[in-house]
Amino acid sequence: MSFNIALSGLAAAQKDLDTTANNIANVNTTGFKESRAEFADVYAGSIFSPGRTKVGDGVTTSQVAQQFSQGALKFTQNSLDMAITGDGFFALTADLSSRDMTFTRSGAFKLSKDNFIVDNNGNFLQGYPVDPATGSASSVSLSTTKPIQIPSTAGAPRSTNNVYMTMNLNSTMTAPAGGWPAFNPTDKATYNNGATTSTTVYDSLGEPHVLSFYFRRTATATDNDWEVYAVFDDNTAAPPGTATNGQYFGTGTLLRFDANGIPEFPTSTSMPDLVIPSASLNTTAYLTNGAQFTSNLTVNFSNQAGTNFPTQYASKFEVGSLNQDGTTVGRLTSIDIDAAGKVMASYSNGDQTYLSQVSMVKFANPQGLTQAGNTSWKQSLRSGEALAGEANTGTLGAINSSALESSNVNLTNELVDLIAAQRNFQANSRALEVNSSLQQTVLQIR
Repeated sequence: MSFNIALSGLAAAQKDLDTTANNIANVNTTGFKESRAEFADVYAGSIFSPGRTKVGDGVTTSQVAQQFSQGALKFTQNSLDMAITGDGFFALTADLSSRDMTFTRSGAFKLSKDNFIVDNNGNFLQGYPVDPATGSASSVSLSTTKPIQIPSTAGAPRSTNNVYMTMNLNSTMTAPAGGWPAFNPTDKATYNNGATTSTTVYDSLGEPHVLSFYFRRTATATDNDWEVYAVFDDNTAAPPGTATNGQYFGTGTLLRFDANGIPEFPTSTSMPDLVIPSASLNTTAYLTNGAQFTSNLTVNFSNQAGTNFPTQYASKFEVGSLNQDGTTVGRLTSIDIDAAGKVMASYSNGDQTYLSQVSMVKFANPQGLTQAGNTSWKQSLRSGEALAGEANTGTLGAINSSALESSNVNLTNELVDLIAAQRNFQANSRALEVNSSLQQTVLQIR
């Protein structure tokens, strides 16, 4: 019996050595979790066995348990690298339509040839569907997750319908003594010098055009009225129909201010719009690429929120805000992932779109997960069901973009454990040798 006891001790010491060696081998493996060999004594008895003198029957390995403590963060230059600080796992599938998920803490992700976020083995990172504008998840459930794909372009172009502009018009500027001649954008004597600005607008095909604005004070310094003129692509040809309401040439839209320099006409919280009819622009005189403007091009003299308006103060001409709502086709310029796992794509046309929210799961008993290799695990009966949630909420950890979680192996501790396991092995080997010698002695008795 003592022979078998020594053999069980050798097996346990070998298991301890194997566990320690595996920890040391993975000291630089991203997302790796160290293991610990746990042992229990073996004791077999019956109602007829003498309990006071019964000796144990050796040792057995009860479990090799992984330790899911936090690993240190290592920062990178790749925005798709992700590290979890706190509880939680990333969810992955082997193909686009599969619902058979594996779970990992290794966040070394990259783009596939089809622009899906994948790990080093081509497994697809899962994400919750979100509202493109706000990033709010429409469903937080593993049954609704989808592989996260990063579009390389920002959809179809959109023609400009509105321009929003605020500015300060210099109250020290005046009209010429003899009055203004007919407006001509190529003649600086027909508008106040320096009171000009421009913006880029887009037609239905996404081609850019320059819309320039010219301002001139109508009369003397006691007259707080300003005319506004607009020129499209420096085209000085008269538009079809009557040139009024500030279209290129003509009377111009009138901006009126009171003695305090704030808008007076029609009210202090609104200004007249400069409207360029689409019928005027959708001609070969202005568009030669087959494109069009889908509606009138309206210049709103306010910011987009309608809270700020032009002013007339004794200060130089200065544009406060100048925006428009058209876009050209955008190319992907950057990917940002916040602590909640919301993936935002930024494009060269200025668009920013939420694409997905990285799915996070947790388990009641992480040590019950089944190891699947490649620093990943699968759900088991002992681990419990995967519980989906949003990162950085409740007990789920936060996601750190441009970072990786290092192995949680403490190399110093492992080397000490290695020495201890070696001594245990040697001691059990010695016990086996002694047992063998005793048996030889018994066999030599005559």
